[in-house]
Parts: sequence; structure tokens; C-alpha cells
Amino acid sequence: MAHLLQEPRDAKPETDELRMIINKAVAVDPDHLIDEFTHCFTGECRINVLPILYQISRIIASSENLASSLALILKVMKRRLRATRGMVTLYDRTTETIFIHESFGFTEEEKSRGVYSLGEGVTGKVVETGEAMVVDLGADPDYLDRTGAHSGGRPKNTSFFCVPILHAGKVLGTIGAERVYRNSSLLQQDVELLATVASMVSPAVELYLLENSDAVKLHNENRRLKNELKQKFKPGNIIGNSKPMQEVYELIHKVAATKATVLALGESGVGKELVANAIHYNSALANGPFIKFNCAALPESIVESELFGHEKGAFTGAAALRKGRFELADGGTIFLDEVGELSLPMQAKLLRVLQEKTFERVGGAKPIKVDLRIIAATNRDLTEMVAKGSFREDLFYRLNVFPITIPPLRDRGSDVILLADHFVAVNAKESGHEVKRISTPALNMLMAYHWPGNVRELENVIERSVILSDDGVIHGYNLPPSLQTSTETGTSFGCGLEAKLKAVEYEMIVEAMKTHHGNMTEAAKDLGLTRRILGLRMERYQISYKTYRRAGEAE
Repeated sequence: MAHLLQEPRDAKPETDELRMIINKAVAVDPDHLIDEFTHCFTGECRINVLPILYQISRIIASSENLASSLALILKVMKRRLRATRGMVTLYDRTTETIFIHESFGFTEEEKSRGVYSLGEGVTGKVVETGEAMVVDLGADPDYLDRTGAHSGGRPKNTSFFCVPILHAGKVLGTIGAERVYRNSSLLQQDVELLATVASMVSPAVELYLLENSDAVKLHNENRRLKNELKQKFKPGNIIGNSKPMQEVYELIHKVAATKATVLALGESGVGKELVANAIHYNSALANGPFIKFNCAALPESIVESELFGHEKGAFTGAAALRKGRFELADGGTIFLDEVGELSLPMQAKLLRVLQEKTFERVGGAKPIKVDLRIIAATNRDLTEMVAKGSFREDLFYRLNVFPITIPPLRDRGSDVILLADHFVAVNAKESGHEVKRISTPALNMLMAYHWPGNVRELENVIERSVILSDDGVIHGYNLPPSLQTSTETGTSFGCGLEAKLKAVEYEMIVEAMKTHHGNMTEAAKDLGLTRRILGLRMERYQISYKTYRRAGEAE
């Protein structure tokens, strides 16, 4: 043992305190000390934790803010513990949510997704119980990967450990880290080290939460809402698999990577605003503001003030300076709905913004420059309006840089069924009505109707039908009268044979999967198909057996 404690000639002398600890360890458990030095030889040394803790304690004692303390903690995790990722989360008691406050190894987008409820996943359970947890990333279901950092596949032999930040019996947040461990005792030592660090930093965390409660709440809510919007409006969440919609998705994907001006065209209710959201939240401007303005919603006299803002005293009632929508959208995207309703004078002012990205507030003379993307939308024929002189030709060409035409629902074939099923699930959950399916006759009526109000009309029809359903099924008689007979719809042959056959096929597959709780072998036998053929049909309609297996297990 003596040769282990002998210092090399060129080594720096250790502190008296550290010598005392080592000598004590030799007397109590020499074998343990040998293990520690073995780890040091392999680069896994924890014998020098006292200098680390001493350094942290001095920083915490002298620091005026939490940021520098957390920066040191993360530095220790990254350099000394060789963690590949680390994070410090804070617990907002008013909303009962936990969010990543500081981290390393995560992108900004991944960090924004790191929001947890109390008791949810490893982080949520640590906050709920106040106990440290250690899990295997590759196998433990408690590790949710909410950030998406391992969306490409979870690494093997990698552990994630999370310790609570406790003060006066209250959990204020957590410290978590992940890395590869081949020695369980070393893993336990790191857990104990971070638990010690967490207890040291806890007073500073509590003070921060008390002094910045409103700011923490707003920051947390802002990140949560932005994350929800990104998930809600990404192209993958726009319902529909028809060829016209596939073309729309491709255009969204291409233009989102640029800052080009977009003109969304299509009938009322087709989802132009949804496309605008998808473009913004999949672009480099996603972290910037997304401002919406309906050009037909306000009188012409105040549209200019709403768009460009006004100076104090610019007109009667202008008691203070007000920023307009363009100024608020700086660094992000502005969505101008029903742009065809703008007057010719307003069109001229909009043209200047498009050309120069500059404008003045009403009553002001100082030019204001903005950096943003403009997405305009209209259900009117702008080409015809240009020919009649009611829409400026130069503005039309400025807006028409990248046009996207969203197809009407009547041209989207079996998308009607996919959308209807989606709206049934959403409205059933919101209304508390247990509705499991739409009957085949009702589906035929939905497919035969010409949908002048497009997706918006379908959503309203399904909402009404869910409320009227009494037995968990939407029947034909639950639909509005306009859909119940071909005479009233005027569209008895408005839907092709192929689309109707697809609707029936989709319904039969869904019925079989529901009946057999996602068992593909039994469902295929029931339908008179081979399992392989059923799998191909399900892939065509993007039907997953997992959905119905979960539903079956829940019943």
C-alpha cells in the first residue's frame, strides 16, 4: 500500500486535508483505496472530489447569481465526470411543471422540449419522490427521451442518473447526467457527488425561484407553448395522405428552409393558416414570433395602424406609442390572411414593406426596418382581380414568389375518412362522449358529399355528430340533413368509384382491427386476407395495429 501513496518526484504536493482523508481511508478499508487508484490509472478517478467540492462551495458563496453556480456544476459534469449530456431542471410549483433551465449536450430545440409533469418519467419521479434515480437508457421505460436527443436510437451501456435539488424538505429541481459506465461503484460515487453538489447549490436555487417566480413562470409557459405549437403544426401532423396533399407537404418542406415570401391559395376552410403555421415552425425562424392578421376583420381606417403601429398623438385616441404587427413580427413570420381584401392604398404600403422591409408608424417619420418572412393567403382569384384593376399587379408578383395551392376537400378522396376519424377522437375526448367509430353508411355519406365548406365544415359536422351519438357509433341519422340523401347533396355521383371502394376498404380494416384488438393474424383471417396482404393495405392507409392494441388493453 505504501507504494500507492508515494508521490512521484514531479507531482504537486497534495493538501494536508486530502492527505488526512487518504490516510484514514487506508486505515479503514485499504482494498477500497486500491480500487480507487485502479480507477485513476484508467482515467476514472474520484479521489480528488474534495478540491472540486471546495471550488464549488467558494463559487456559490461568492456568486451573486445562480448562472455562475450552474455553469460550474455543468463544467464538473462534463469535464470531471465525463458526462455526454447533463441538465439542471427547475420545478415551477404553480403549474406543476419541470423544465430544463441549463444544460449541455442538447440543441436549443431539444432543450425546449424538455418539459415534464410531476411524476412523469425519471425527472418527474425524482421531483415527486425527492429520491435519486439511476436507469439504463437502452431498456428502462421510465426514460422518456422527451428532448428527442436519442430519436435516432438509444445508446447501449449508457446510464442516466438524476438527483433532487432539496432545500428545507422541498424539491426545487434536479440535476441529471448520462454517460457510459462499466463500473457500478463508480456510478454510485458520481450519484453521491452530484447529490452533494445539489445540496450545496439548493439555497441559491430557492432564492432564484423566489426572486424570479413570475419570470420563471412566463419563461416556462412560453417554452411549453412554443413546443406544443411546433408539434401541432409540423407537416407530419397535417392530416391527409392523398396525392394532392403529398404535393403540398413537399412544397412546405422546400420553402420552409428559405425566407421566401409565400402565397397560400385555396377555398375557404381548406387549411391555409395550418400550412402557414407548418412553414413557420419548420423554418429557421421557428424561435421567432408568429404574428397573424386578418386583413378583412377590421375597418380600413384602422388597418394601417394595426399593421404598422402609430406614434403617440398621431390621431385622436392615440394616447401612447403602439407597435404594429410588422414590428412585432420582426425576427419571425407575419401571416396576412385574406390579403385580397386590402384597399389599393394599403396595397401600395404593403408593397413597400415587401420591397424594402421598411415602413413608418402612423404619425411618425422615422423608418423602421424589419427582418421577417411574409406569408399571405387568399381565397380570391388575384389574377382576375389584377385584370379588373382591384389588385395591384406589382404587389401580386411580389406576393406570388412561392405559391402553394391547398386542394379542396372534395378532391382529396379518402382523406375525408382520415380527417373524420381524427375529429371524432378529438371531439370525443373534449366532450366526454365515448364514440369509437363511424358506421359504414355514415362514411358513405361523408364520402359522397361535396363539402363546400371544406375541412372546417367537416370538423363542425363531426362535432355535432359526436354530441348526438348515443351508442358509441356515429350513424347516418346523426349527420346533418344535407348529408343524408343524395338528392339534397346533389352529389350522388360526385365521388368516384375508386374513392368509395377505398372508403369501404378502410372501414372494414379498421373494424377488424378494433374487433381483434390489433391482432393482425386474426383480423386478416376475419377479412379473408393473408397477413402480408393486410399489412400492405394497412400501410397504404397508414393504419397501425398498435393503436387498436392499446385501445383493446384499455377496455
